[in-house]
Amino acid sequence: MLLLPKRVPARVLARRSYAKLTQSYVEGPTDPPLSHLTLPAYFAQHILPHHADRPALVCRAEKPDALGGPPQTSTAAHLAWTFRELDDHVSALARGLLALGVTKGERVGVIMGNNSAYALLQWACARVGARLVTLNPAYRAPELVATLALAQVNHLVVVPRIRTSAYLRILADALPSLAAAAPGQVRDERLPELRNVVVVDDLGGDEGAAERARVRAAVDFREILVWRDAGPEQRELEALERGLKEHEIINLQFTSGTTGAPKAVSLTHHNLLNNGLQIGRCMRLTPSDVLCNVPPLFHCFGLVLGNLAAWTHGSSVVYPAPVFSAAAVVDALLAERASALHGVPTHFLGVLAEVERREQERGTKLVFDRLRTGIAAGSSIPIPLMRTLVDKLNLTELTIAYGMTETSPVSFQTTPNDPLEKRVETVGRVHPHVKAKIILTDRAHATDDAHGGEHAIAPVGTPGELLVAGYLLQAGYWKDAAHTAQAMRRDAAGTLWMHTGDEGVLDADGYLRIVGRIKDLIIRGGENLFPVQIENALGAHAGVREAAAVAVPDARLGEAVGAWVVRAPGPAGAALSPADVREAVVRGMNPQNAPAYVWFVGELGEYAQGKEGEEEEGGVRKFAGLPKTASGKVMKHVLRRWARELAERGVGRVG
Repeated sequence: MLLLPKRVPARVLARRSYAKLTQSYVEGPTDPPLSHLTLPAYFAQHILPHHADRPALVCRAEKPDALGGPPQTSTAAHLAWTFRELDDHVSALARGLLALGVTKGERVGVIMGNNSAYALLQWACARVGARLVTLNPAYRAPELVATLALAQVNHLVVVPRIRTSAYLRILADALPSLAAAAPGQVRDERLPELRNVVVVDDLGGDEGAAERARVRAAVDFREILVWRDAGPEQRELEALERGLKEHEIINLQFTSGTTGAPKAVSLTHHNLLNNGLQIGRCMRLTPSDVLCNVPPLFHCFGLVLGNLAAWTHGSSVVYPAPVFSAAAVVDALLAERASALHGVPTHFLGVLAEVERREQERGTKLVFDRLRTGIAAGSSIPIPLMRTLVDKLNLTELTIAYGMTETSPVSFQTTPNDPLEKRVETVGRVHPHVKAKIILTDRAHATDDAHGGEHAIAPVGTPGELLVAGYLLQAGYWKDAAHTAQAMRRDAAGTLWMHTGDEGVLDADGYLRIVGRIKDLIIRGGENLFPVQIENALGAHAGVREAAAVAVPDARLGEAVGAWVVRAPGPAGAALSPADVREAVVRGMNPQNAPAYVWFVGELGEYAQGKEGEEEEGGVRKFAGLPKTASGKVMKHVLRRWARELAERGVGRVG
């Protein structure tokens, strides 16, 4: 019988030592053992019996009766459920999905912000054996329809609107048949698999009714929940749960699309449950912890590093708002006495700015005495930002996690026991039950190595491509055997490796530094330059809020360094010049890394202007800061395109 998740004592973490490495190959510990339960079985056997009456979910933007059902036990003015209440709602939704006609293996697409319905669907789909398809709310109509078709979505759950994106209008315009079809009888030649559209009406009143009227085929989410637990749906549910297998696919997560069209990653009970358990252990989560889960749930950061890592340890999850709001996050941290905070650099920068604004306005320092841990991930974390988070938000045990959607997602993570230098300069050591290696990507050095594969394992301290193996590997890209075979390859010993495409360096103690994407590498005059190192040097300057380094074509050197910079608010940012940016790199590292081009985001006319997420104008999408995916990753392919166009016009040259 598996042990309950619990706080891992420091002495146990300390025993997880590694011998000094000479080659860039590591294997994680084999203790604690992996779970071989499905998600629903784990909830039933290890969570509910021990934490039923403890807080499980707080949605600060939702009313207590947002989804109907029995009154909540909490007296809070917003939705606040215990684990028992969460389970009651999950059961009602699982029965409702069966009544709606959802069958095992079918795909249930979701377009929503962070809300209670999303949390319920994560568990309810797993209970009926359906596959939750998490869709990026930022998709425009062509992207949305193409993604729904790719995943062969059978049932779609949406909110009427997020910010300026009105999804029912988008669907009605793109799929005119939805306006005439009866509920449950959607038939459209562009999406032949789609049968149901379900609306989580978070607008309410006349506004919500007007939006729902655009799609006659839509049904209200609250109407599909089945609260009776003695009917045929309950018997069908129990039979389905008995037949679930740990390696069945329950989630299709789309890659972020930072370099091209996204692909649907197929993840299983085994992948997701065990990754959530390992993440929470690295964070030392306990039932007394309260996680402020900021990243979007359509991404594995919010869904796995957030929801599953917390709930598998009996911790409570708080959604400050459906979409990111720095003010809502700070309110949640203070009101809910949060002990953990997740985010990408953009989130943390926004929270820090909001904290500073309030402190200046009130003349007193905000106190975050319970806040201690969390995860920073999504893109490289500048070292100065890490130190500021510890100093300003009391995140003394903040961990850094590295991974990719295809690996469920986390494979490396720091722990509070790691030396401070390792915690701020690396992404930690390999997780238990995971293997990793760095291979030389230069064909001149390629030989068969002791572990198989076409490239030699790099010596310690030598950069190369990171490969990962173990329980966490995806089942494959959905309906895409070609890309699956390209990314996942077996070595001579039969081990299946995920080729991450990330350039990494392992040190002698097994700590990993990610120095960039293979495609993002800047090769200047034959020398490899790593964007992350340049970005760290720029991030240390008081006038720089954010920075991204990219390759710019150069007739003499092949490639030169281009730097995109977001000014920090205040005098230091206002006074920052291109020469200052170049000098910041020269002072911090080898002068060859100094930018030959510098561009300030928001100061180049058509480039990077306006509010992130607005409609495109003249074929150029507008951004308030660096162009990013909704999960917080900088879209380097966009910056490289802009850089190439600007360099051809001679704009931004400084050296």
